[in-house]
Amino acid sequence: MSTLPVSSAGDPPVIGVLALQGDVREHLHALAESGARARPVRRPEELAEVDGLVIPGGESTTMSKLAVIFGLLEPLRERIRDGLPVYGTCAGMIMLANKILDGRDDQETFGGIDMIVRRNAFGRQNESFEAAVDIAGIDDGPVEGVFIRAPWVESVGGDVEVLATHEGHMVAVRQGAVLATSFHPELTGDHRVHALFVGMVSGGQRSAPGGGHGEVGRSR
Repeated sequence: MSTLPVSSAGDPPVIGVLALQGDVREHLHALAESGARARPVRRPEELAEVDGLVIPGGESTTMSKLAVIFGLLEPLRERIRDGLPVYGTCAGMIMLANKILDGRDDQETFGGIDMIVRRNAFGRQNESFEAAVDIAGIDDGPVEGVFIRAPWVESVGGDVEVLATHEGHMVAVRQGAVLATSFHPELTGDHRVHALFVGMVSGGQRSAPGGGHGEVGRSR
């Protein structure tokens, strides 16, 4: 599959939101407010028409099953390996890991970041919370993070940059053109994380050193 940019030089990037399950509408709005042309992605042909992709929060095991049903699992893995900029929030972070703890044995991931992620690490739905999170590369103070059955990152490979921690746990990471957060910035009205991602897509950082080549596989 081609990795050439969809947008012409100077045009706003076309960024999709994986629309199989989860908080799709909020991400579409945040991307549009951050200067991107945002559109939902449900089919391989729609995936081929974007410069970048957001994988939203939701339920990672359901998302994994639906990706197989809609024929998106392998095309998305291929595009990530080829350098597609991707941003995953909460369940999206889980889907970008190359290994999951406390997941289903048959759960598939897209890969993209060399990390081990623990599902529901911060607790159940009734233990959801908000917290101020300082993120490297984002100015003007901390971002308000909404943590809903949120994962955290247990460990990372040498090419992964840790952008933020909360209570000693890694909650925002980046490997080249692939970005992930444990929390939901799309729910706060603060679009600085989305603006960071739009800048990554616009800047053509899909071939940056260490970029987006975490292994893919099943949780184990």
